[in-house]
Amino acid sequence: MSFALADYDYDLPADRIASLPSNPRSSAKLLVFDRASGTITHGSVADLPQFLPQQMAIIINNTRVFKARLLGKKRSGGAAELLIIREFAGGVLAQIRAKVRVGTQLVFAEDLSAEVIETHSNGDRLVCFYERGEPIDFARLLEISDKIGLVPLPPYIKRSATSEDVARYQSCFASEIGSVAAPTASLHFDKPLLQELGSRHKIAEVTLHIGLGTFKSVETADIRDHHIHSEHYQIGGEAARLIDSKTPLCAIGTTACRAVEYYARSGRLNGECDLFLHPANLPLRVGALLTNFHLPRSTLLMLVASFVGLEQTKSLYNEAIANNYRFYSYGDAMLIL
Repeated sequence: MSFALADYDYDLPADRIASLPSNPRSSAKLLVFDRASGTITHGSVADLPQFLPQQMAIIINNTRVFKARLLGKKRSGGAAELLIIREFAGGVLAQIRAKVRVGTQLVFAEDLSAEVIETHSNGDRLVCFYERGEPIDFARLLEISDKIGLVPLPPYIKRSATSEDVARYQSCFASEIGSVAAPTASLHFDKPLLQELGSRHKIAEVTLHIGLGTFKSVETADIRDHHIHSEHYQIGGEAARLIDSKTPLCAIGTTACRAVEYYARSGRLNGECDLFLHPANLPLRVGALLTNFHLPRSTLLMLVASFVGLEQTKSLYNEAIANNYRFYSYGDAMLIL
């Protein structure tokens, strides 16, 4: 068992990074790995109902991505791009692509403006937003950004967001607004697939609002020394009952998995989830995982390794590369049973 960061690296041909989603959603490829038998099966996400055991319940993350990218200018002149991260004590955490300092004022459309209040050591800024000169709360900011903002596509998708991304970079069951990135395994679901699964399995919702930390690589030489980012979560009543029962669970995505596992450990229905799953911190409650293929050296890749081990993870990723699977947010999927 290795915890050396360098061992969680792998080479991915650039043309395997998906820049566009599968159409229809459930036509994405699906690699199925059965841990009990060690077998690998190739299919499509539409085949998911035939692979999931009848008695297994499904946990989904109902978070909704908001249009977090705002284009504007500094009041003193010069273009500025702001990415809303999350609500924070005293204002809003944001990343700003422009030279700014405390006191810098930014102007956007819809009579929206902002002022930099603090600069944090990691480069984030604490910002206060105003509408027609009056301070606004985070809920009102989300209303405005939904009108004037842009979809926050991941940095490895090297193109501008289009009108198609507004609908496509969002799960079909998204309802609770608050994420700056999509729970990507959920992007493979369409209404027919969800209905078919619902006729066979119990489906329960959790909420975990995804932050930019999901894209951050681990930098400590020993992965066990990494302090993972925290994200707000909430466990619904039906999900809590299933987690508290002995019903086998399949998590749709790493975020649903982390929310379930955090609740299983803490008993808290809501709060900040900072659970880092890796080969030395194994899942206790989730028995199956549907997930995309993730970035090298990422906590998401390490979460996959917590289910199957590092060497098996590398083997599965090599299998996916050899079979022309597409990787990352708009890419194909893997089911671990």
